[in-house]
Amino acid sequence: MIRIVILVVFIAGGSLLFFTSGKKTEAAINKTAPDSISAQPEVRINITKINDPKWDELLTQYDGFIQQAIDNSLAPGAAVVIVKDSSIVFLKGFGYRNAITKDPVDEHTIFRLGSVSKCFASVLSGMLVQENIFKWDDQVVHYLPRFALKTKEQTQGVSLRHLLSHTTGLPYHAFTNLVEEGNSLDTMVYHLRELDLLGKPGELYSYQNVAYSIIGQVIQSATGKSYEAMMQEKIFTPLHMTRASLNYNAISKEKNMALPHRHAGPGWMANALSTTYYNVGPAGGINASISDMGLFLASLTRDHNPLLDSINGQQIFHPFVKASAKNRHFYSWKRPTSAYYGMGWRIINFKDDVVYYHGGYVNGFRSEIAIHPKDHIAICVLVNSTGPLPDQAIPEFFKKYNQYMLASDKMLSPRPPAP
Repeated sequence: MIRIVILVVFIAGGSLLFFTSGKKTEAAINKTAPDSISAQPEVRINITKINDPKWDELLTQYDGFIQQAIDNSLAPGAAVVIVKDSSIVFLKGFGYRNAITKDPVDEHTIFRLGSVSKCFASVLSGMLVQENIFKWDDQVVHYLPRFALKTKEQTQGVSLRHLLSHTTGLPYHAFTNLVEEGNSLDTMVYHLRELDLLGKPGELYSYQNVAYSIIGQVIQSATGKSYEAMMQEKIFTPLHMTRASLNYNAISKEKNMALPHRHAGPGWMANALSTTYYNVGPAGGINASISDMGLFLASLTRDHNPLLDSINGQQIFHPFVKASAKNRHFYSWKRPTSAYYGMGWRIINFKDDVVYYHGGYVNGFRSEIAIHPKDHIAICVLVNSTGPLPDQAIPEFFKKYNQYMLASDKMLSPRPPAP
């Protein structure tokens, strides 16, 4: 059975106190918690060679697509990892992590993942469900007695599944403006009780960052350890994701760190790294290298997933609520027929096909990730600038995959050897 994962990266404690008020200062955000772990030394990644001329052609053509995009200034730099049958078969950096200093991207360059962090949060939650720490349909108030929405009925109706599927009933992006201002999660969660709900929990999709991040507080209450510590213990360390972290302090000290960029005339200008969204870690706070992401995605594509059993894996990818596909460039590959949100992943349906997908944006970084279960393929994109490339990269790979791997043998005849 073929399993493929592709990741493209472009330079682009204690009990809860819901009565905290005011913003966190930058110093408070930057301070690493006692159980925080910074990025560790680089780990060598073994690359597996596929003895198949069709794969050679596919990888060569996709490599060329990414390089041409960089040459055409669609992004200052990129990194790509491809995994097949739980083995990494392609790992390469493109362009610059800093367009001003011309520092190159390599497989260990650290990026911000933005909302692709949500994929990790759902996997970690699934692992804790496996361990009977909690259940998907447990009430949030069971773990956070001071959590409240506008009415008692609404408060008691919100489950962990609702947090992870964006079906709490809260208004779209509730208090995301306060996230960007640097308010503490405790403060923002406390003020959720002031908002009118759009519907009952579980009825409709309404994307969240603050409400989604309550899962981190639930995990802390249920385990006695911070969300960051549990992510390190359950996912980062076992998978040897040594460059991954969940705080500003860790990435800001790194020399091999990508910076976000913006267009400046004909070229790119590097911007400063921001502290935003580390206050909502489960929703958007992970930093990782392309090698880290390859290890994470390789684990998700194994026959015997070391992180999730089949039951909880199915729960995460179950189409729970209708939602938008977000990336309209999928139409260039196939026409989506419907889209849903599971837990931490979008489910995009095509005729006789499905893709699990998520995207993200934070501080000028873009992120895209998808899994194609029918052919056991996955792709992820992280970007250090806005623009068309991250949106195009996933559909473009699938188009090339169809061209080189699913076409007739006549079309896929190997190229003649070089003279």
